[in-house]
Amino acid sequence: MKWVLPEYIEDILPAEAARIEALRRRILDLFSKHRYQLVIPPLLEFTDSLLTGTGHDLEVRTFKVVDQLSGRMMGLRADITPQVTRIDAHLLNRRGVTRLCYCGSVLHTRPASPGATREPIQIGAEMYGEPGMRGDLEMQALLCEALRLAGCRGVRMDIGHVAIFRSLVQAARLGPELEVELFEALQHKDTPAIRESTRKVSAEIRKALLLLPKLYGGAEILALAEKELPRISALQKALATLRALAKASPVPASFDLAELRGYHYHSGAVFDAYCDGGSGAASILIARGGRYDEVGKAFGRARPATGFSIDLRALAGMKKK
Repeated sequence: MKWVLPEYIEDILPAEAARIEALRRRILDLFSKHRYQLVIPPLLEFTDSLLTGTGHDLEVRTFKVVDQLSGRMMGLRADITPQVTRIDAHLLNRRGVTRLCYCGSVLHTRPASPGATREPIQIGAEMYGEPGMRGDLEMQALLCEALRLAGCRGVRMDIGHVAIFRSLVQAARLGPELEVELFEALQHKDTPAIRESTRKVSAEIRKALLLLPKLYGGAEILALAEKELPRISALQKALATLRALAKASPVPASFDLAELRGYHYHSGAVFDAYCDGGSGAASILIARGGRYDEVGKAFGRARPATGFSIDLRALAGMKKK
């Protein structure tokens, strides 16, 4: 009989398992050195807590099952970060800054990218209680240190800020349906669709929304954005955060002001880290992070929050190149 696993689900054999375990230990030791405490959330929990405050994207990536003991719906986690947020808000309930880290498997209903596994191993760090950009800077520095420790080459960072689009939408007073249309158009950098969705918006805001898809590149686009975008307080504050991140970044950084990943989940700066794929291959997305201040509110305790997660299996696979 031929034993077949589901598509995009694989066994991890000894050589790869050894690489993954070695990296796991070294990265968790690094986190511990920086005073991040390890937590181990459960593989599954009730969906009303697992998916609280996370938005539609995570819900469609989550496998759901019925608990045979309670009859309630449970989910197999697709992301560990919301669980760590629940632990900080509901169980630890500490004052001041709390630093937590974790490592474990997650399960996705579909591969996150073509050919990707549906069972990534996620390792990451989260900081709660630090509202300023000091937390964002610490997160990016810690991520870069972890990737250097893992032997990554050609590390670069793509950075965005969801408050730029959000502040323009609020200034335009768009209804929910039109906001969704505009969001989709920006995700695809579809200028004709943006123009159509903003026909009834003021000239100043419309000009800004049409400009967003063109605002990507090096730190020079931040100066252009400051010159061309409206003087909205939240927008200007977001640009100031991006300038600080550009100045402090330990690796080359690029910026995309139309980047809206996790728009309904994140509340501030978001970033993706890429590494050299080796042997002439394209860069590989290896980690993601950002600020998500609003999620803890769903658990009864609003806390500033920022963090990142690394795809440990992808990271270990790069060691072979």
